[in-house]
Amino acid sequence: MTASTTRVSVTLPRSGRLENYELGEPGLWRKPSAPLTSRVAYAAAHVVPRALAPNVPGAPADLDWDTTLAYRHELWSYGLGVADAMDTAQRGMGLDWTTTAELIRRSSAEAAAVGGSIACGAGTDQLDPTDLAHLSTGKYGLAVVLDAYREQIDVVRSAGAKVILMASRALAQVATSPEDYLTVYRTLLSEIDQPVILHWLGTMFDPALQGYWGSEEIPVATKVFTDLIESHSEKIDGVKVSLLDATHEVSLRRALPDGVRLYTGDDFNYPELIVGDHEGFSDALLGVFAGIYPAASCALQELDAGNIDRARQILDATRELGRHIFMVPTYFYKTGIAFLSWLNGKQPGFAMVGGLTSGRSVEHLAELFVLADKAGLLSDPPIAAHRMRLYLELNGITS
Repeated sequence: MTASTTRVSVTLPRSGRLENYELGEPGLWRKPSAPLTSRVAYAAAHVVPRALAPNVPGAPADLDWDTTLAYRHELWSYGLGVADAMDTAQRGMGLDWTTTAELIRRSSAEAAAVGGSIACGAGTDQLDPTDLAHLSTGKYGLAVVLDAYREQIDVVRSAGAKVILMASRALAQVATSPEDYLTVYRTLLSEIDQPVILHWLGTMFDPALQGYWGSEEIPVATKVFTDLIESHSEKIDGVKVSLLDATHEVSLRRALPDGVRLYTGDDFNYPELIVGDHEGFSDALLGVFAGIYPAASCALQELDAGNIDRARQILDATRELGRHIFMVPTYFYKTGIAFLSWLNGKQPGFAMVGGLTSGRSVEHLAELFVLADKAGLLSDPPIAAHRMRLYLELNGITS
C-alpha cells in the first residue's frame, strides 16, 4: 500500500454499535539475513484442519498437512524455532494423540530439511479421558503416567526433535503429594539421553492442572519445581513457565542453576521479560509468537544488533494485541491465532479442529482485527478487510 492508495475501511461491531474503521499500512517487517543469536525463541504453532473434514467437537483431527506445515516454514523463514504439538496446537482441545504423533514426525522432517529448530511436546494425552476418573492413585497410577510419557518421548526423540515435557492432566489427577511429581519427573530425566525443556502450564491455560507440583500455593509449588531442577540441571535445557506473572518469572529466572534457560511463556508480559534488565533476560517459547512472528523476529534482530530500545518498542507495540488474544478465558487464545492466520491468507478458511472457532465472540475477533492492524500485523490490508467482511456477513452483521 502506498501513500496514494485509497485507504481500506471496514464497518465493525465495537462496544455494541457499528463503527467505520480505516486500516493503516502493514509493518515493514524484514526476515533475518543470519541466525538469531541473542535469544533462543520458539513460536508455538497452531494447526489447520482440512476444509472438508468434520471439524466438530469430538471428531478426530483431520489436518490440512500442506497448509499446517507451510505455516511452520513461514516461522522458520523469520528465524524462529517452532515449538510443535503444544497447547497452541490444541493438545487436549481437539488434537488427538494419533494425529499429534503424525504432526511431530512431519514437522520434524520438515525442520531437518531446511535446518529449522524444532522442539515438540511429550505428554500423556493418549490416555483415554474417560478412564482417568478410574485411574488409581499410588504406584499403579504413577506407573501408567510414566509409560504414557515414555511412549510420547520416544516419538519425539525418534523424530529428531528436542523434547518438551508437558504438564500432564493425568499426573495432576493421580498424584497425591509433591513427591509423586518428583518421582515421575526424576524417573523420566534419569532415562532420557538429552536435555529437555520442562513445561509448567498455569490453570488459566488448563484448569485441569490445578495444584500442579503438589500444591495450589505457587511459592510451595515453585520450591518443588526448583528442587527438581537443581538436582537434575544437567538434563534440563530450560523451563517454560506459563503463569502470566512477570514478578514470579523474574524471581525464578534468577534462582535457576547456571546453564538452565527460562523460556518465558508469559503472553502478557513478554516484552520486558525478553528484553530483560542488567541481571538477565528470558528466552521465549510463546503462543503469541505464532501470531506476531514478523514483529517478534524484527525485535530479536534489533537485540542482536544491540538496539535494545528499538527491540522493546517493537514488542511493546504488539502487547495490546497479545493481551487481547489471551484474555480470559485464556485457553481460547488458539481461536485468535487461527483467525489472524486466516486474515493474513495463511489458511483457506477460518476453521479449527474440534469446532474451536466458536471459542471467541464476533466483537472479540473484530477487536483483534483492529489491534492487529494497529500493530502492523495485517500483511495485506485489502485481503484482510475482505475476509473480515465475509466473517461479519456470515454472522449476520452487514453495514
